[in-house]
Amino acid sequence: MNTRRLDEGVVRTDAPNGLVVLTESMPGLRSAAAGFWVRSASAHEADGKMGVSHLLEHMVFKGTERRSAREISLALESRGGSLDAYTGRDHTTFQARVLDADVPLALDVLTDIVRRPVLRDEDLALERKVVLEEIAMVEDDPDDLVFDLHAGALFPGHAYGHRILGTRETVGALTRADLAALHDAAYQPRHLVFAAAGNVRHEEILALLGAQGWFDAAPGLECAPVRAPTASWRGERRVSREGTQAHIVFGAETFAYGDPRRYALVLVSTIFGAGMSSRLFQRVREQLGLAYSVYAFHQFFQLTGMCGVYVGTQPATAQRAVDEIRAEMATLARDSLTADELASAKRQVQGQIVLSVESPLSRMYRIAGSALFGEPYRTLDAVLAEIEAITPAQVAEVAATCFAPDRQAVVWLGPEGAQ
Repeated sequence: MNTRRLDEGVVRTDAPNGLVVLTESMPGLRSAAAGFWVRSASAHEADGKMGVSHLLEHMVFKGTERRSAREISLALESRGGSLDAYTGRDHTTFQARVLDADVPLALDVLTDIVRRPVLRDEDLALERKVVLEEIAMVEDDPDDLVFDLHAGALFPGHAYGHRILGTRETVGALTRADLAALHDAAYQPRHLVFAAAGNVRHEEILALLGAQGWFDAAPGLECAPVRAPTASWRGERRVSREGTQAHIVFGAETFAYGDPRRYALVLVSTIFGAGMSSRLFQRVREQLGLAYSVYAFHQFFQLTGMCGVYVGTQPATAQRAVDEIRAEMATLARDSLTADELASAKRQVQGQIVLSVESPLSRMYRIAGSALFGEPYRTLDAVLAEIEAITPAQVAEVAATCFAPDRQAVVWLGPEGAQ
C-alpha cells in the first residue's frame, strides 16, 4: 500500500490491485460524502452497445446479493442520507451523502451495488422501459436534445458523439450478457477510484474498504480503450421539429481536461457567456431582446473537449440571433478580452472555485478528479495562483482558436420556417 499526504487533510493510497483511495478530512463537520468512480462510460462503448454503461448504472440499484431494490433505497434515505449515480462520457459515478456516523453503512451500500449486483433478466425487462422513458423525456425536451444532436455532429463516428442514454434501438437490443460483460471488465479495483470527504479519517476508510475486500487481488480484465478523435466536423445542420422556438448550438472541439490551456478557456467562456453581465447576455438578450436563454459552455473530457454557445429563440428571429452570435464570436476571436475583462474573469472564476469547495460533496469530486484524469494533485492556492498567472497572450490564443466562427459546428433544432 502506497500512502502519501497530498495536502493538509488530503491523503492518497494506491493499492497493489490498482484501487486508488483519496480522502479529505473536514473535522468540523458532522457529515461526509463518499463515492466510487468507474473508469468506463459512454466514450468506451461500441456503436451497437450505445447506452450499456448507463443501463448498467441503473441495473445495479435493482438488487444485490444482500439487498433488494427497496432495501437499497431505504438504507441511507431512512437515516437522512442520499444515494445517487450518473453516467458521463469518461466515468460512471456512484455516490452517497450521509451523517458522519453512517459512513460505514454508506460504504457497505456502495460496495454492494458496485460489486454485487444480481443483474436479473426480469429486472432488465422493467428497467429497460424506465430508460426508454428517460430517452423519451430528452426527445421531448428540445434544449436537451439539441446538445445530443450537436455532440453527434461534432464528433461523427466517434464515441464522444454517442448519446449517453443510448438510442431506442441500442437500448432495446442490450442483453443481460452485455451488462454482465461490462461489469466483469470495468467494475474491478484496477479501474476504480474511491474518494471521501467530510468528517472522515483515512485510516478508518482504509479499514472499512479492507473489510469489504477491496484490497484483495482482482481479475486483470481490460476496459475497452478510448481513442482520441482524429477530426471534428464544421458546418451547419438543421433538424426539423415542430415547436415555438428554434434551439441552436454552436460548438468547436477544444482540448482535454489535462491541457494547461484549460483555465484560459474557462476565463474566456466566462466573460463571453456566463451570467447576466456576459457579452452574449448583454447583446443578444438585453440590447436586442432576441432570446430568453443564451449562454456559453465548455466541457473537458479525458482526450478532448468542446466549447460553444446555446441560444433558444423564436423562429422568426433565429437567423438574426445566429448572425449576432457569429459577430460576437468574430470580435472575441479577433480582439480577445480587454484588460478589465480579463481581471474580472479571474476574480469571478477564482471566487466560483473557492465557493464550490465549501461542501464535502464538492471536495470529494475535487480530490477524485486528480486521480481520474491523471493529474498531480494541486492545492487550492496553487490552482488560484495558476489562474492569476494567465496572460493576455494565452487568453488571446484560446479566444482565436476556440471561438472563431469558421471553426463552429452549428446545429439548429426547430420548425422548418426558422430564419
